[in-house]
Amino acid sequence: MHANIKVIAFDADDTLWANEGYFQEVEQTYYDLMAPYASQAELSRSLHETILQNLPLYGYGTKGFILSLTEAALVASGENLPGTLLRKILELGKRQIDQPVELLDGVEEVLSALRPRYRLVLATKGDLLDQERKLRKSGLMPYFHHIEIMSEKDEGNYTKLIKHLDINASELLMIGNSLKSDVLPVLKIGGYAIHVPYHITWAHEMIDHDIDDDRMAVVANLRDVLKVVS
Repeated sequence: MHANIKVIAFDADDTLWANEGYFQEVEQTYYDLMAPYASQAELSRSLHETILQNLPLYGYGTKGFILSLTEAALVASGENLPGTLLRKILELGKRQIDQPVELLDGVEEVLSALRPRYRLVLATKGDLLDQERKLRKSGLMPYFHHIEIMSEKDEGNYTKLIKHLDINASELLMIGNSLKSDVLPVLKIGGYAIHVPYHITWAHEMIDHDIDDDRMAVVANLRDVLKVVS
C-alpha cells in the first residue's frame, strides 16, 4: 500500500459486524408467513423489486426494509392482509433492530494494531439511528477518530469525507466487503482500497465485472489487512 496513507476508513456492516444474515433470516420468515398467498420465488421477486423502488425514499436500514416488506405483503395479499399477519411482519422488524451486534473475527485486534499509526474512521451507510445503535452496542466507538454515516457511498460523499478530514484522496485507504460501495468509488476519486469479501452479499451490492487496479488489494479475512498495511 502507498506509504503516504494517513486515514484508514472501515465499512461497518459485514466488515466489522454481521448484518446481511439477519436480513436473510427475516426474509425467510416473511416467505413462510406469506406462503398461503404466493410461491417463494414470486414473493422474493416482488419483495426485491419493492426494496429497490423504495431505496430513494427510505434509504438503507431495517426500518426501510420493514416498510418494503409490509408494502410487498399488501400487494401479495391483494390488499387484504390480516391485521394479525401485519403485526407479525412489524414484529420481525423490531426483533431485528434488537439483535445483538456480533463482531466479526479479528476486528478488535486489527483496530488496536492500526489505531496508534493512523487516524481510523468508520464510514458506513444506512439509517442514522440504526447505525448509531449498532456502533454503540459494538463497543468500538473509542477506536475511531471520526464517524461518517452516509445515505449513499458514492464518489461525491467520499469526496466530502476527505475534505472534512483535510487529506488528499491518495492519503485515504478504505476497507470493506462491498466492491460497489467500499472499493469502486474510492478508487475513482484516487484513494486506495482493501476488499475483505464476506460470505453473504446483498444482490444490490454486487457488480458484474472484475476490478484490475494496483491501488486495490484483496484479503481473505480482516486479520490479513495487517499483512497489507505496513
